[in-house]
Amino acid sequence: MNIREQMEERERRTLSSYAALSEKSRGRDRFEPEDDIRPVYERDRDRILHCKSFRRLKHKTQVFIAPEGDHYRTRLTHTLEVSQIARTFAKALRLNEDLTEAIALGHDLGHTPFGHAGERVLNELCIRGFSHVEQSVRVVEVLEKGGMGLNLTKEVRDGILNHRSSGKPATLEGQAVRFADKIAYLNHDIDDAIRAGLFTEEELPREYTDLLGHSVKDRLNTLIRAVIFHSIDEPCLRMEPETEEGMQGLRRWMFQNVYTGGEAKREEWKVKGMLELLFDFYYRNPSEMTEEYRELLGRDLSELPLGGEEERIAKQRIVCDYIAGMTDDYCTRKFLQYFVPKGWQKY
Repeated sequence: MNIREQMEERERRTLSSYAALSEKSRGRDRFEPEDDIRPVYERDRDRILHCKSFRRLKHKTQVFIAPEGDHYRTRLTHTLEVSQIARTFAKALRLNEDLTEAIALGHDLGHTPFGHAGERVLNELCIRGFSHVEQSVRVVEVLEKGGMGLNLTKEVRDGILNHRSSGKPATLEGQAVRFADKIAYLNHDIDDAIRAGLFTEEELPREYTDLLGHSVKDRLNTLIRAVIFHSIDEPCLRMEPETEEGMQGLRRWMFQNVYTGGEAKREEWKVKGMLELLFDFYYRNPSEMTEEYRELLGRDLSELPLGGEEERIAKQRIVCDYIAGMTDDYCTRKFLQYFVPKGWQKY
């Protein structure tokens, strides 16, 4: 018995009957021989952790656009907090922690620069729309490794695709990430907003904080326990109804006061103008994209008749891929390079 087989046997003995066992995975799109040390979901976790898209998350907006303070969350720190909460669920409920972590680390790989503001712009510009959820799947299936993708298991990709509110993950591990994502962003966004001076802890609605807690720590504890103790030995994850109602109420308050209005959104109109100009520029000048995206575009166009609607859609798709992959800083630098005149220098 090699190390991987020992680990798979340990899963059979210790995990819940509702957990996704590594040896029962539905597999990958392209066949690969099994590793002698790591089960399939552990390999997926490692592939995501080491990919370029994951590293770029450290310079992508969570809520506050390109924050200058050292302690505001970025898309990467959000992802790590989601992973921590989801793994807490997995350990307590005896689910597959490797699968849970892989889904959590990959769930936001497709996010745009400047957060949801960038996502909304690309959704308006692309004929077929744009969603960071679907883009995250496209990243791991197509864009990484020079167009080869990461060849992840179906369970990981399903969890990434279905982490949004309307999603229905096929595994309990995917459900754990879905809950963890909401719990994480609600609480760390409140923490960041208080740090930014948008409101104080005391100004949060008492009807929700009396139920959930009067600090980020207390609210996290309440929400996490409300999932764990309502989901033990159950075929799906649930949150205790009264607590979930309180979380949804606080989430609605955050949408009204932070996510869709107020001081945090003051600069978003500039994001719209910047991305619209860059989108048009790269559509007209695809040679200015990096080599890997030029190759992807050439590959896609080689299979299509020239000059038709499908060609236009294919070009838009790759331009969206390129812009969505940018960090906030890289996007800004490219805008300055193409649209802000340089001062005259005499050599």
